[in-house]
Amino acid sequence: HTFLLWSFVLRQREAKWLDMLNHWDKWMAKKHKKVKLRCQKGVPPSLRGRAWLYLCGGKVKREQNRGKFQDLDSQPGDPKWVDVIERDLHRQFPFHEMFVARGGHGQQDLFRVLKAYTLHRPEEGYCQAQAPIAAVLLMHMPAEDAFWGLVQICEKYLPGYYSKGLEAIQLDGEILFSLLKKVSPVAHRHLKKHKMEPILYMTEWFMCAFSRTLPWASVLRVWDMFLCEGVKIIFRVGLVLLKCMLGSPEKLKKSQGLYETMELLKALPPAYMEEGFLVREVVESPVSERDIEREHVAQRRRWEESRGELRCRSPGRMHGARAIITAEPPRRQDLQQNPTILVESPPAAAAPPSNGGPGEDPAGGKGKKKKKKRKNKEEEKAAPSVPPSAPSDPPRSLKDGSRQASEESLSSQEHDSYL
Repeated sequence: HTFLLWSFVLRQREAKWLDMLNHWDKWMAKKHKKVKLRCQKGVPPSLRGRAWLYLCGGKVKREQNRGKFQDLDSQPGDPKWVDVIERDLHRQFPFHEMFVARGGHGQQDLFRVLKAYTLHRPEEGYCQAQAPIAAVLLMHMPAEDAFWGLVQICEKYLPGYYSKGLEAIQLDGEILFSLLKKVSPVAHRHLKKHKMEPILYMTEWFMCAFSRTLPWASVLRVWDMFLCEGVKIIFRVGLVLLKCMLGSPEKLKKSQGLYETMELLKALPPAYMEEGFLVREVVESPVSERDIEREHVAQRRRWEESRGELRCRSPGRMHGARAIITAEPPRRQDLQQNPTILVESPPAAAAPPSNGGPGEDPAGGKGKKKKKKRKNKEEEKAAPSVPPSAPSDPPRSLKDGSRQASEESLSSQEHDSYL
């Protein structure tokens, strides 16, 4: 019964998402809050790849730059980056069926996407933290789409994160630490007491968008919200984990020094990373885009006063899907689906010509059709009367539970999103 109920709810959500994706510009302009709520509940697994590409703006980028990926893919690439990328391929999700085989199709596509990005942004090149980002995208979409998704994440969501010097990630570390003072003063005092720099514990969290930290079900739900609402989701997840691990005097008894604290943050308990708990805490977090931008201005001023001018001149980040589509309004044709697989319906079979009149067979036999009709009528009289059923209607129990279930988050554990 539970499985049937969830299947019914899942089909309902798929229908809603299909309607949104087919009228994306109107939904983002007039019903963005509804889109955000549906991302918080979880994108249906069957539509996750398409939804992510629309949310990050990769669909529009791809349509506006047709042939660009194929052109980059055909080039040999810079040997210094090619060598580093090839050495990193086997480290990305080594137990996933896409990447388990050396030289398999998953690793080949991952190489193509990362190499293309080094050609697209030669001044930035390749950073190891880009590989898990690209791998997660490839699990849900073709190589060309994954490339444009990576471009959007690197340029719009996390600009400067993968540049030389890692100044952007250091700056966001200071922002995270400052926001922690408001969210959990106990954790903030503890980290400050032991002079624990944020870059020691949050670098992999932020640069990999938690793809190498959280359980897979939680990664998918965090990414659903991250690509919709922007980097504030990454900040919120980090603040939730720090508060859960270091937010009370009792929890600090196990971490008396810097080394113990580092070990504690490396061994996060499953209860704090569980999908339902984490999503609920993230959604209820009071940290907003305005808080992050205000802290960004303050921390940048302090940086320039103490360390001098920032060398990395990355563009300002955009907080999610709505900011991206507002800054770069798409054309209607950029949002239209272009199917890659077309199936032609078979031609209708032609009826054989009839030489006889009504009630006669072609060979001249009399009344064969009439006898058949008479026989069918006799069978109908003998059969018991059964009311017609509506196979499309769900059982009453499903109808009663569908409203309640539709308000709940869609568990990624029950509906695996692996390709």
